[in-house]
Amino acid sequence: MPGSRTTYVPAERLVGWLERFEASQGPLEFLPENDGIRVRAASGAEARLLGPWPADGRPGRGTNDVERLASLAGQARTLGLVLVRRGGYAVGVAREGKLLASKTGSSNSRRANAAEALAGTVAEQAAAVFGSAAPEYLVFGGDRMLAEQVAGRREFARWAGLPRLRPLDVPDPKAAVLEQAARDAASVVIRITLP
Repeated sequence: MPGSRTTYVPAERLVGWLERFEASQGPLEFLPENDGIRVRAASGAEARLLGPWPADGRPGRGTNDVERLASLAGQARTLGLVLVRRGGYAVGVAREGKLLASKTGSSNSRRANAAEALAGTVAEQAAAVFGSAAPEYLVFGGDRMLAEQVAGRREFARWAGLPRLRPLDVPDPKAAVLEQAARDAASVVIRITLP
């Protein structure tokens, strides 16, 4: 039965990652796809490479698909991060994988309307943090239903229409989790399937 996993690789490390993948799995074949590159190895292993954001009129440059993908991923873009779970939240603005501003908090309430109250708090905190910079994209992580509640709040309306990037699976949102999310959101996503 094949095994699969996902890893996040910064743009500047993509070529080295592919060299190591080839060294362990054999010669590689590169197949361009609409939203990335499928890499097939002689061993039967596959890796699907996806850029962190769309080209949006700013495509990557290079002489081949890998160089163009790395160039695209290496572009500096400003992200608004919203990580939320029942136990707490972390919001931040990041650029080039580094947080520019952030806020974290916890919620231990078990009240019936606790989710609604948490969504309101997160929306308010995100508005305060996002106001210090101008995010180009939104990245949500954690509990998807709670994230949608945050996105639907009046306090969040100014940013609700921004393009959304892939959601992140994250543990309880704390400062270190937010820092890792900022790096992951700006990296090439690689989904590996081993034979």
